[in-house]
Amino acid sequence: MRPVTATAAAVTAALAAGAASVAAGRYASDAALKAPPGRPLPTEPRLTVHATAAGRVALTRTLASQRPGTYGLAGDGTHAVVGPVLGRATHSADTVVRRLERVTHGTLEPRDKVWLTPNVHSGDPGTALGLEHLDIEIPGELGALPAWFVPGARSTWVITVHGLGATREHPLNVLPFLHRQQFPVLDLAYRGDPGAPRPQDGLGHLGETEWRDLDAAIRYALRQGAEHVVLYGWSTGATMALRAAARSALRERVSGLVLDSPVLDWQTTLRALATARRTPGALLPLAVRAAQGRAGLHGDTAQEAADPARLTVPALIFHGPADTIAPWTPSRRLAARRPDLITLHQVPDAPHGAMWNADPSAYEETLRRFLTPLM
Repeated sequence: MRPVTATAAAVTAALAAGAASVAAGRYASDAALKAPPGRPLPTEPRLTVHATAAGRVALTRTLASQRPGTYGLAGDGTHAVVGPVLGRATHSADTVVRRLERVTHGTLEPRDKVWLTPNVHSGDPGTALGLEHLDIEIPGELGALPAWFVPGARSTWVITVHGLGATREHPLNVLPFLHRQQFPVLDLAYRGDPGAPRPQDGLGHLGETEWRDLDAAIRYALRQGAEHVVLYGWSTGATMALRAAARSALRERVSGLVLDSPVLDWQTTLRALATARRTPGALLPLAVRAAQGRAGLHGDTAQEAADPARLTVPALIFHGPADTIAPWTPSRRLAARRPDLITLHQVPDAPHGAMWNADPSAYEETLRRFLTPLM
């Protein structure tokens, strides 16, 4: 082969390899930037239904299926609720038996593919919980944002905002508790959610742009008579809450923050989601860079959410060491640097966004103690 031809072939091969690497990086970054609402994140394993009986269901034995607590069990066209593992039930080497609380819709049949989800409820506050509510639209930057409003007697409103892979059904877990405390609750759908405007680039930005929809919800609440608001977010919704509390022109009306599984280190979260998609280790840096470039996640603004100097209101963080998507070390670090404002409640054995599910009673008692002074 002539030297010039050999050189050209080498350059072509290098360009092809580079293009393939870039494409692989973009594909891996999609796990975070294009996480479909209401679908499992790639870290959540698919389980098989092995058998059902009155009040029980046998599932594939994995670490996930043995988690303590109460979870939704979702499949294509199916939603059920499972309680704790039944210690006295007969378990095989390959299965684990959990209490089957109820089947919300669809059916559970042997060989069905399902996954555990933090969403215990399916529907709206009326159909799922029997709570009076209003379907409203909030004027947002990109268009009308659908939201559920559950009235309450207090002048402090709670605005709830879900995170990665979830919808506004997720906050329904704590809605009965908040309703008993007489808080008006505004449960927000934001850009990219079903029924909400789609961002022009079709990507999620891990809270970096979405926080402006939460800001719009704050404005709506204040116009409707709220004197103060508590921002309550899960996952990237918690990141949105931190950004709104720091950046909103109405931040003086934010009286507190509740942060469940907050994403405080977006690079680690991106790597975790890309790894769950079986991205080779050598391509993980490309996935992070691809996401950074596509979503505009610049280092200075991305670290702002975890800046203790920007926190000015009391905050309650629910987090634990079993969260592999948003590791809790940044939460511990943030709480240690602002003990005057932050309460950190550790939840063991709970995956991302499921701190309530692991122990609802302990979670709600901690929440009650935090919210009481803010009423």
